[in-house]
Amino acid sequence: MTVTPQVEQRIRQLQQQLQHASYAYYVLDNPVMEDSVYDRLYRELQDLETQYPELIMPDSPTQRVGERPATQFQSVQHQVPLYSLENAFNGDELQAWDQRWRRLAPPGAIATYVCELKIDGSAIALTYENGVLVRGATRGDGVAGEEITQNIKTIRSIPLKLQGDNPPPRVEVRGEAFLPLDVFDQINQEREQAGEARFANPRNAAAGTLRQLDSRVVAQRRLDFFAYTVHFPGLAEEEQPLDERSQWAALEWLHQVGFRVNPERERCASLAEVQAYCDRWFTARQELAYMTDGVVIKLNDFGLQEQLGFTQKFPRWAIALKYPAEEAPTQIDRIVFQVGRTGAITPVAEFQPVHLAGTIVSRATLHNGDRIAELDLHLGDTIIVRKAGEIIPEVVRVMTDLRPEAALPVQMPTHCPECGQPVIKPSDEAVTRCINASCPAILRGALIHWASRDALDINGVGEKLVQQLVDRQVVQCVADLYDLSVDDFQQLERMGQKSAEKLVKAIADSKAKPWSRVLYGLGIRHVGSVNAQTIAENFPSVEELSSAESGAIAAIYGIGPEIAQAVAQWFQIPANQDLIRRLQAAGLSLAQTVVSTAPPAQAALFAGKTFVLTGTLPTLSRDEAKALIQQAGGKVTGSVSAKTDYLVVGEDAGSKLTKAIALGVAQLSEADLLALLNAASSQP
Repeated sequence: MTVTPQVEQRIRQLQQQLQHASYAYYVLDNPVMEDSVYDRLYRELQDLETQYPELIMPDSPTQRVGERPATQFQSVQHQVPLYSLENAFNGDELQAWDQRWRRLAPPGAIATYVCELKIDGSAIALTYENGVLVRGATRGDGVAGEEITQNIKTIRSIPLKLQGDNPPPRVEVRGEAFLPLDVFDQINQEREQAGEARFANPRNAAAGTLRQLDSRVVAQRRLDFFAYTVHFPGLAEEEQPLDERSQWAALEWLHQVGFRVNPERERCASLAEVQAYCDRWFTARQELAYMTDGVVIKLNDFGLQEQLGFTQKFPRWAIALKYPAEEAPTQIDRIVFQVGRTGAITPVAEFQPVHLAGTIVSRATLHNGDRIAELDLHLGDTIIVRKAGEIIPEVVRVMTDLRPEAALPVQMPTHCPECGQPVIKPSDEAVTRCINASCPAILRGALIHWASRDALDINGVGEKLVQQLVDRQVVQCVADLYDLSVDDFQQLERMGQKSAEKLVKAIADSKAKPWSRVLYGLGIRHVGSVNAQTIAENFPSVEELSSAESGAIAAIYGIGPEIAQAVAQWFQIPANQDLIRRLQAAGLSLAQTVVSTAPPAQAALFAGKTFVLTGTLPTLSRDEAKALIQQAGGKVTGSVSAKTDYLVVGEDAGSKLTKAIALGVAQLSEADLLALLNAASSQP
């Protein structure tokens, strides 16, 4: 086959990209590419090199077994190598693997399979001598890894000593360290509050955590662990403590001696059962408390495993069926600019469709002009797309090495794409805005927000109806909705009398929604449904809130100066004051009564007192403890200072406890806190 310059250039680009990604992952411990993206590009390179073998270079990623581990930790040799697994991406490739091992197996070999979820974490190797943990190491290149025993010991699901009597003299356990999703979210929130970069995903966070030089940091991040295989070096088959020489028996033994073993494992008698397991978990994995990107399938019988052996890279008796990529490369087609209800102009990338997390994705938000500049986005770029939280598509980065020649950079518009008026970008904001109050896009957004479920919850007022109301200039603001009659609605397309009557009734019913819902429905910048509830509890009528200064609003716990200023400024605008008068005249509820559920003595118990929570409490969640303190009149803040009255201390308390001791702040356990509350509630 004739080599063209385009093919040669693409092969060189892919080789360089994959080499860079491999070095960043294994040596620098700073991944720059998701596994799914690496897999796709690696497959593309493999296919091209198969077609053009004369272009294979000795240093091509396809010719390497692995990379050397970093040198910041002590390098250790694995007594039992940690081989990686061959990947399959669909049922046909799984079938092909099954046919390959059967051709190599003894005639008439009968196999069962063990299926286990492929945890998206970091592989580690554990060594036990006479039942005691003596070493933990990273996978590294599979032959040598890094010794991280002190960090491993902080993982509570890894036993420091095996359960049971007469443990084998030496045991090699393999498994996956990972971060549960709730812990991962908490870590990212804490990093964001501290001004640090968020982790891209739980796998990167787990890998980075394991290589922390300070094991106290590792302990605070609460890694978890699933064991998935075991070896007994130096023991004859008859001396090994397994009921039978099989993967299933190995998992059962690991569970018996104290390891967490994934409970979702399953034995399958046929490849059809394997495929059914994989299909089932493709959907069910969304409900798991941890990330999984596929299924590992192993032949159950150890004897058959030994007969099949290994290729240069992989065991022949196992394979990983990976689910459709959570990240995928694709190419930009065009950029469109959408105008929201606050006038914010949001760029949206439209690209070649890709399959992500079970759906076809062809669009993703780019947020604002700063994000476009950060990505250095050009038309025609190859981009990496993922689903944030497996729901919202987003552009992760641009592969500049694959950029077309003469590609034009993407620019934000200077005029509103809806009304044509000039736009502005305040110096203190990342958002470009249309400030034309009559802009149809702003009015449409305001109406849809007002009718949304968390606001006034008006069933039937959707995008198509709103589009007609605005286009025909039937409404100019949300208050106009309450002036519309059945006849007005019947003038719209596809609107019969019954539908019109239902709409009028739904709009009338919304008048009974509480003040907090109305406040949220007003669409004040930065005010979400939770903040609206908090503000309404402290300012139980529109009169009190509209006359409040921003300082008084900011004094509410959880409401910062940015939100407070936005609320105060909104009520100063004459058009908004007129809107409030019209809503009151229409009969909406713009006041509410706050009723305390705490007993009188308890409600005043912590009046004027400031609390800080640290560590994990035995029975209460943070939110539950916070609610109890607030019901008793106390205030809960996030950091310890000289103004802190009490520090409520749980397990694994960190720097807050150290600072509290230095400042002489009183400490309470959960039991102390509950005792105070119970004593107060029992008073007459």
